[in-house]
Amino acid sequence: MSDFTVQFNENLQKWAFAAIVTGYLFMSTASPVSSAPYNRENAVVKAVRKVSPAVVNISSEFAVRKRRNPFSGFGMDEFFDSFFRDFFDPNLERETKRTSLGSGVIIDGKRGLIITNAHVITNAGIIKVVLRDEREYEAQIVGADPEFDLAVLRIQTDDPLPTITMGDSEDLMIGETVIAIGNPFGFSHTVTTGVISAINRSIRTEDRVYHEFIQIDASINPGNSGGPLLDINGELIGINTAIYAKAQGIGFAIPISKAKKIISDLIEYGEVIQAWIGITVQNVDSSLANYLKVPGKKGILVKAVETRSPAQKAGIQGGDIILSIGNRKIRSKDDYQTAMRGFASGDTLNVRIWRNNRLLTVTVTTKIFPMELADELAEKLLGVKAENLTSQNRHRYGVTARKGVVITDIYPRSYLFRIGARPGDVIRQIDELNILNIEDFKQAVVKYRHKKTVIILLQRSDQGYYITVELG
Repeated sequence: MSDFTVQFNENLQKWAFAAIVTGYLFMSTASPVSSAPYNRENAVVKAVRKVSPAVVNISSEFAVRKRRNPFSGFGMDEFFDSFFRDFFDPNLERETKRTSLGSGVIIDGKRGLIITNAHVITNAGIIKVVLRDEREYEAQIVGADPEFDLAVLRIQTDDPLPTITMGDSEDLMIGETVIAIGNPFGFSHTVTTGVISAINRSIRTEDRVYHEFIQIDASINPGNSGGPLLDINGELIGINTAIYAKAQGIGFAIPISKAKKIISDLIEYGEVIQAWIGITVQNVDSSLANYLKVPGKKGILVKAVETRSPAQKAGIQGGDIILSIGNRKIRSKDDYQTAMRGFASGDTLNVRIWRNNRLLTVTVTTKIFPMELADELAEKLLGVKAENLTSQNRHRYGVTARKGVVITDIYPRSYLFRIGARPGDVIRQIDELNILNIEDFKQAVVKYRHKKTVIILLQRSDQGYYITVELG
């Protein structure tokens, strides 16, 4: 073998060796294609994918009329604005539209039912609902209740709608992961995550107190209002709400277990039927609290228990001092009425009472106030008896009204009697409810039974009078 051939073979071996080493080094520094990639589809991603189609964007449009100054821009706006305030032509009005954004979630795809916050649709004219796939519908209000900040909407469609899965908020755990979906600032289907910071929170706003809220560490902005709060499995455990303007870095949601009962009332009756247990209460002053040795010197006295009421069935007696209902301390009559507004019919309440120097706890299941007791309630609250207008009582009292109920008897010590009401006067309206017949009258008395005052439209002959009436 020649020297050339030997040299060539040695060089070939070196090149092969170098190629093998280079290939090995390249492969060792490159990403290993054989190893499996990290699974990015975690529980949150799956939950959001599952629920997002059922989350909707809600916009409520309403008209605002403004006087238009035709001389605006000529440097004398203040003068002409003042002029047109006093002498303006209605034809110079202009109409603008404002839109408030919020969120909602479909709870019944077959019937097109959507839940949201009541404040999202307050003063709404036309309510638009937009789905994630950009289908758009006009919605009608089935029912709304500001006390609970919940509303139910309905959209009409022959197309199938996605529906969220209801969860349970009775066994929530502090620290568990939650997911909020909504439309903050108009950005559709925005997802935030966090944990449950607290449960059973009470929130005091300018005009009322909300109870039993879920607190989370994710901010809830106005556009998130009405959107769903989910657990890690993608089940609905709450309705997000942005009612607390001072909240920074925290959010609140209405527990779904509480919302279910309210939603059921809104769908069936168009309003929340107030819980009834059947007691009359009064405040306990310091001298009575000391005499009865009431713990904490605070509570309310049960003056009377109605026959066949839930309270009587539970064993509550006149003279008992109520200290708490559920997890709420009751220090005054106002506390009691606020607490009862927070319960729906069918709720089971643990009532802690003080009786004969002993602490007792009784269980009361609330009911809907029985309409057959409405006449008795009207006598107690308004001091009147009333009946439908008939040809006989119209002739008897000289009544000219065609709608309303006529007062047939009035108690001399009642507030209405003291301000001048008499038999023959016709009740046409109580607060915002028009009274056309005795059924309307009974429903109004039952609905407003917890209020301190109501406004009544009273008609005598051809004159109508609005009167503020104290109840009880």
